[in-house]
Amino acid sequence: MTDKTCKCEENARKKFGAEAREIVEAVGAGKEMAIPILQEIQKRHGYLPLDLLKEVCRHAEFSKAELYGVATFYSQFRFKPRGKHPIKVCIGTACHVGGAAAVLDALCDELKTEVGGTTEDGKYSIETVACIGCCSLAPVMMVGDQAIGNLDPLQLKKALKKVIE
Repeated sequence: MTDKTCKCEENARKKFGAEAREIVEAVGAGKEMAIPILQEIQKRHGYLPLDLLKEVCRHAEFSKAELYGVATFYSQFRFKPRGKHPIKVCIGTACHVGGAAAVLDALCDELKTEVGGTTEDGKYSIETVACIGCCSLAPVMMVGDQAIGNLDPLQLKKALKKVIE
């Protein structure tokens, strides 16, 4: 049986082979290094490109399934690029009771993307968090490092303009 590599694997090796080797050499190849390797990849790219993960596995001591399992277990890791302005909407108890779901729906409609998604222009991404720590402002969201509280779907557009523009 001959070893045939598909075009997509060849392209991934060309694009990420050297970088994968460099990361594994710098961080280490053992299974205990999976999290530091993932952190280094995300630090460089802002997310975890799947082709780079595959290449890392060629140089490290874990399988694709093991590395992917670690990456999907921890919420710090992303598989899509984050927008320039990350927006975090709190869905904790106080915010939930205060109408966070309606705010989140309005935000997704306004930015024309879904939770976990990034706008087509790469400016904004939307994610949910369990708590921001501003329960007295519920419902609340963070745009970058600025909290916007006492939200309702009708004032959302105005609140976004004040922070973003």
